[in-house]
Amino acid sequence: MGVGGHFWDLLKPYARQEGFDFLRNKRVAVDLSYWIVQHETAIKGYFRHPHLRLTFFRTINLFSKFGAFPVFVVDGTPSPLKSQARILRFFRASGIDLSSLPVAEESVSVERNQTFRKCVQECVELLELLGMPVMKAKGEAEALCAQLNREGRVDACITADSDAFLFGAKCVIKSLHPNSKEPFECYHMSDIEAGLGLKRKHLIAISLLVGNDHDLNGVRGIGVDTALRFVKPFTEDEILIRLHEIGRGDNILFPGNIDQGGGSVQSLEEECHEPKSPHCSLCGHPGSKKAHLKSACQYCSSFIGEGCMQKPVGFKCNCSVCNLDQKAKQKQKKENWQLKICKKIALEPNFPNMEIVEMYLRENNGIDDDRHISWANPKTELLIDYLAYSQNWEPSYIRQRMLPLLSTIFLREMASDPQNNLLCEQYEFHSIHRVKVRFGHQLYVVKWKKPEKTVADAVFTTAEESSVQQELEEAEETIDLLDEPDVPQVQNDDGCWYLLTDEDIELVRNAFPEKVEEFLMEQELKETKSKRKKPKSESPRGVQLSITEFYRSSKVLGETKSPESTAESSENKSGSSESKRKDENPNFSKSARRRLLFG
Repeated sequence: MGVGGHFWDLLKPYARQEGFDFLRNKRVAVDLSYWIVQHETAIKGYFRHPHLRLTFFRTINLFSKFGAFPVFVVDGTPSPLKSQARILRFFRASGIDLSSLPVAEESVSVERNQTFRKCVQECVELLELLGMPVMKAKGEAEALCAQLNREGRVDACITADSDAFLFGAKCVIKSLHPNSKEPFECYHMSDIEAGLGLKRKHLIAISLLVGNDHDLNGVRGIGVDTALRFVKPFTEDEILIRLHEIGRGDNILFPGNIDQGGGSVQSLEEECHEPKSPHCSLCGHPGSKKAHLKSACQYCSSFIGEGCMQKPVGFKCNCSVCNLDQKAKQKQKKENWQLKICKKIALEPNFPNMEIVEMYLRENNGIDDDRHISWANPKTELLIDYLAYSQNWEPSYIRQRMLPLLSTIFLREMASDPQNNLLCEQYEFHSIHRVKVRFGHQLYVVKWKKPEKTVADAVFTTAEESSVQQELEEAEETIDLLDEPDVPQVQNDDGCWYLLTDEDIELVRNAFPEKVEEFLMEQELKETKSKRKKPKSESPRGVQLSITEFYRSSKVLGETKSPESTAESSENKSGSSESKRKDENPNFSKSARRRLLFG
């Protein structure tokens, strides 16, 4: 969806792969409708109400694992053009002959099907129970996401609809890969401007030529590469004006064709070039062959009295006249190509559609300036009732999956206002267990203290979830389950029960600086003790020892032997070696015998 003609492939070279902390403490606008459509079909046959499951787990991950503040945006009433394009896309996908269908009425908006709207409404109810802000756009959700980003209310947009750039987005996250070292595939408008030389109105012009969500056809015979080559010579301020003039069939003014002196413009067909001077057929340089046979021309290096040399295969003259002629031919070829594209554009009725242009350039897409975007604490009990009814999950399972979200909120509140020292009114921050590295990102494993009975009840997994998970792993390994939140681990230490959760290091440091200092001192003390216990003779780990260190010589340094003892030892050695040779199996290889000797 978005700009047609494989538009994302054009932007792909300018994508950035961002790490775990890219969205930490940043606001991000999420296109909820696309989020549901993107993954619902992948797991539709495996889970009950997959749209709720996806929204629940992905929101917790985005808020807790990546530390972002999501703002969810839903579609409003679609424009009549979008409704007509959606109907046309449906009939094309169905393989129905479009010529036999009646023409859709103009200025009539058609809502999406009732089933999808119900899914969106259920997700909105779930998000509001989670305490997340939800906004409704006037039309397209990506338009409101782009406006929030353009006005600085959010730092990025999460959508795979390329229309977001046309609506003015500055930073778009196309896809998330939670279980990777660089989970965000991010596109910055500044990188696109620097790499392709295209700005917002250039992208709008390309969408008009290749097609978009409001006009699927575009201009027949024009693809993304052709559209890019056509719009690049124009500035951002003139590109849409020039397209309007071409659509009306007016005289075309291309950059570089204007006479800067008098301001007059020559017609492309009437522009003529000076006739080319004669060239020698022998050497290929300016002049006649007859003259060059008598004496070599100035371009050929030969002895005095000899003629020019035979030109090689594929020779091209580089004189000033030929260079001018070659440039004139290239210019004429370019102008002919531009005229060909202009004729294709002029054949399209009502091009460009100014209603689409105004829609992309509209400033307000549904934001109330007086409205303050805020995040609230989740309504845990109502949320448990909602998911228990809709998903048939056990309350203990829901509490378990929500714990990363609740612990993140608790740590943020403790950093700003350390009044309530209990998580969920019952968990107490005990200590930092260890440092965990996940995909190159360091985290603290935090121990939360809780009574034994309550903790035992909290660790629960429904039979439905476990069985479905096993079926998924066996059926299809490529399905993206949107990375369920990390399940808290339970630890029993001397009769005391603890919950272990993964938390951001900076978040824990701001909330409990004393605990962090205590943990770092313990780690330093352990390292010094391990260094003291380490024997001096022990070789450093990872260093390869030489063969002399493995098989040390039995000779004593500085010891002198008498000639008699030397003779005796040599006799003993020779005798022992002869006896060894006799005992050796002749079938053993030389390397095997050497290993037997050393052994």
